[in-house]
Amino acid sequence: MTATDPALTALTQGWCALSLLHGRIEAHIERALQAKHDLSVREYSLLDVLSRQHSGEGGHLQMKQVADAVVLSQSATTRLVTRLEDRGLLERYLCPTDRRGIYTDVTEAGLKLLGEARPTNDTALREALDEAAKNPDLAPLVRVVETLKAPVPA
Repeated sequence: MTATDPALTALTQGWCALSLLHGRIEAHIERALQAKHDLSVREYSLLDVLSRQHSGEGGHLQMKQVADAVVLSQSATTRLVTRLEDRGLLERYLCPTDRRGIYTDVTEAGLKLLGEARPTNDTALREALDEAAKNPDLAPLVRVVETLKAPVPA
C-alpha cells in the first residue's frame, strides 16, 4: 500500500469524518453541560455509567470496566472518581465479599445532578447531530449514529 492508494485515502477520509463528527458532538455537549450543570462530558459519562450498576451478581463494575466504559485510562478514571467524590457525587466502599475490592456508587446528590443533566445532554446531542447533518460529508455518519443501538457488554 502506498500513501496515494485510493483505498487508504478513502479509509483515512472516513476516519477523519468520524473524528470530526465526534469532536463536534462532544464539544457541543461539553459546553451545554458545563454551562448548566458544572459537569464535563467525562464526569457526566462516569455518573451515567455508575448509575446503571445494580446489587445483583456482576452488578458492580470494577475500575477497569468503568475506565473502558468512559474511554479513559484506569489512572485518569481514578482521578475523575476522586474529583466527583470530593464534590459529594460519588462514594467508595469496600466490597463486602472481597476486602481488596473497592466499589464506587453514585450518591443521592449525584443521582439528582445526573437527572437534571440528562435532558441537557440529550438536547445538546440532538442539536449537534442536527447541525452535523447539514454537512454532506457528515450526514451519512449522522444517519448511522441515529440507527445504532447501545452495545451489549460481553
